Amino acid sequence: MLAIDTLWSKPVTVRLQNGLLHTFHSLEDTIDFLENEWPTRFGNHHRRALDLCRAAQKRYVTSEAAREAFISACLEGCMPLVLTSNPQRRSAAIQLLG
Repeated sequence: MLAIDTLWSKPVTVRLQNGLLHTFHSLEDTIDFLENEWPTRFGNHHRRALDLCRAAQKRYVTSEAAREAFISACLEGCMPLVLTSNPQRRSAAIQLLG
């Protein structure tokens, strides 16, 4: 059985500890990152985000609740969000950072 990606209502872009930007578009991409690429020690928010993302896959909670938990985990892990309101501003921000 093939898994279908559950897209976030709005992508989440964070600045990783190495300075690179990473944008998360789906629940599955986020779970993979939380399980396999998390760059810091695991904290309470990380565990909660992983639990809620898995629960959202099974439709026990909303994907929005999982998304918010992931944002909290990123902040706990010292990975600030990069906020952009539209794609044109995002492109300009990336050019400035590049």
